[in-house]
Amino acid sequence: MRIALLAPIAWRTPPRHYGPWEQVVSLLAEGLVERGIDVTLFATGDSQTGGKLDYICPLPYEENKTIDPKVWEGLHIAHCMERADQFDLIHNHYDFLPLCFSRLIRTPLLTTIHGFSSRRIMPVYREYDATTHYVSISNADRSPDLHYQATVYHGIDIDQFTFNPQGGDYLLYFGRIHPDKGTAEAIEIARLCGKRLLIAGIIQDKPYFNARIAPHIDNKDVIYLGSLGPERRNEVLGGALALLHPIHFDEPFGLSVIEAMACGTPVIAFNRGSMPEVIHHGISGFLVKNIGEACPAIGMLSTLKRKDCRNWVKDRFSQKRMVEDYIKVYEDILENIPD
Repeated sequence: MRIALLAPIAWRTPPRHYGPWEQVVSLLAEGLVERGIDVTLFATGDSQTGGKLDYICPLPYEENKTIDPKVWEGLHIAHCMERADQFDLIHNHYDFLPLCFSRLIRTPLLTTIHGFSSRRIMPVYREYDATTHYVSISNADRSPDLHYQATVYHGIDIDQFTFNPQGGDYLLYFGRIHPDKGTAEAIEIARLCGKRLLIAGIIQDKPYFNARIAPHIDNKDVIYLGSLGPERRNEVLGGALALLHPIHFDEPFGLSVIEAMACGTPVIAFNRGSMPEVIHHGISGFLVKNIGEACPAIGMLSTLKRKDCRNWVKDRFSQKRMVEDYIKVYEDILENIPD
């Protein structure tokens, strides 16, 4: 089986710090290689893989502002599609743009939909619904307008996350700083509960950060750590009393949620999107409706066992399970190619 994995080029694969889609593609690529599958990763030139790396864009456009994203996105996708006949299947992790090439090639195209950035992109997905294949990353993120090959939850390499049986006394916000993610609400929850809050993540909305977040950062009760690499991320996640995830949108999945639980850290999240699928309420964390329900939930954290948090991830969200699920999808597609 010859598989082409089309990764984003915003960040390196795997990412140095932030880059959730790139992280998933990297784990999938390495897991497929371990299973003896012929994998070609289309990513940035500085990417790392045990498979074959093919690229046209030398560096991630988020790390090199001399690169015009639209120009290099077009070149990157075309570079993969022009080699389509070398593969049995192309697995697209680049959102909707590669779909526009799909009728120009004979190779089956599978797209993992990592969430819908806007309803305005739906015409593309609907147009190619009957001629390509879609995977959702949670049942909650499925559109009734589309047909899906399967739901495949993200997986992580649990060995990269150290189990911390004790945790610490601080609350943690871990993710991009944006109104959708509820950074300001995390600060309010921590303030009401009298807990210290650590914030880690890229600043995606600078005006929001300046107006709603920065005034509260005092390096005592509210501390901003920036974007963290793997080692520091592991330490900060494991040392938290709980991860706060007070989202204001329907979260498609939430990698930081399972990463925290892998360290034994429970999660308190607003009950939206995929959260009921990702969090085992009362076992690996609590699902709440609002800030008012979050504070009592923090008071109930002592009723949870941190080992149960890790076991929940180990059983449901492992890299191995994700790889096996995708192999089943590949086989199903290839076995049902019309003559």
